[in-house]
Amino acid sequence: MRGTVPGVVVGGLTSLVCVVVIGRVWADCGIGANAAADSMTLLLLAPLLWIAAAVPWVVLLGTLGRRHPGPALTAGVVCTVWFTWFVVTWIGMVDSYPAPSCPGNVPPWWPAFIPT
Repeated sequence: MRGTVPGVVVGGLTSLVCVVVIGRVWADCGIGANAAADSMTLLLLAPLLWIAAAVPWVVLLGTLGRRHPGPALTAGVVCTVWFTWFVVTWIGMVDSYPAPSCPGNVPPWWPAFIPT
């Protein structure tokens, strides 16, 4: 398929960014049992995130990218940014977990202009 290689590369990078940011949020806010349990959770989550981030690229470049490569790349970037934001805020910043070191379970380094 036409978009397989870009999908695998961008999906892998997206998965890596998501896992690193979620791990950092969990570590800074004291979420989870311990570092080993959190690392195992993220290790098992990484391939699922990779696949979920790669599929839109494969579909977009395989269909829309044949005739209109510019809009396909733009749509792919928008999907990737939205997916990264969604995963980090949904999995990383758990609303129901009591995190005394982070008010609202949002770490102090999180930019204020990005909603959680």
